[in-house]
Amino acid sequence: MNILSKFSLEGKVALVTGASYGIGYAIAKSYAEAGAKIVFCDIKQEFVDKGLDSYKADGIDAKGYVCDVTNEAMVNDMVAKIEKEVGVIDILVNNAGIIKRIPMCEMTAEEFRQVIDVDLNAPFICAKAVIPSMIKKGHGKIINICSMMSELGRETVSAYAAAKGGLKMLTRNICSEYGEHNIQCNGIGPGYIATPQTAPLRERQADGSRHPFDQFIISKTPAARWGNPEDLMGPAVFLASDASDFVNGHVLYVDGGILAYIGKQP
Repeated sequence: MNILSKFSLEGKVALVTGASYGIGYAIAKSYAEAGAKIVFCDIKQEFVDKGLDSYKADGIDAKGYVCDVTNEAMVNDMVAKIEKEVGVIDILVNNAGIIKRIPMCEMTAEEFRQVIDVDLNAPFICAKAVIPSMIKKGHGKIINICSMMSELGRETVSAYAAAKGGLKMLTRNICSEYGEHNIQCNGIGPGYIATPQTAPLRERQADGSRHPFDQFIISKTPAARWGNPEDLMGPAVFLASDASDFVNGHVLYVDGGILAYIGKQP
């Protein structure tokens, strides 16, 4: 067998949550290029419509659904519709997520719970919804979008770090519980990625210097740059393909080397 054929997703059905734009969109696009049928969801119809327009512009025949991934009934209904209208889901990417940058002692318990609900409970709900059909089909790939905050703490992100640390362990536990059914559950931990949301942090200052946060990230990254959504495409295809059939319970950090680096001496 040609090794490249191991990376093909031809005929596979891939569900990527929160994939109307950004990292989720880049991952879904890579799956389409590898041959998969793309389905995605977002919390509002306007986001789904925007995503559909983008996929169409890129020549991708995607199908979008409105779904609150924290709502178990809605997720179960969506998965049932996908199975009926497209086919059994072979690949699930739990990409939908939020972050609230609030100092811990200023954060309410309600705000903390909201982040946990979206970033940890929702991947549990979505994985739980697709696993039974994966078992029946005899294979499946679940990819959780973790974070460097699955390993590190930082000011103002207590809820996010708690959720992403929990998501790392959920990844390992799904592997432990369902690996014997030929289901692989792995994570991707992006570093700092250049997206429209982070654009203000990368703008040049009036004097031509870098934004202070931009300087900080560049100094902490051996690659000396921000990542691009495209940097996640190869790892995402690998973890969704037959090439990773014996890789399970692993988090692949795509961070330009930040987690390996103590930083330069001042």
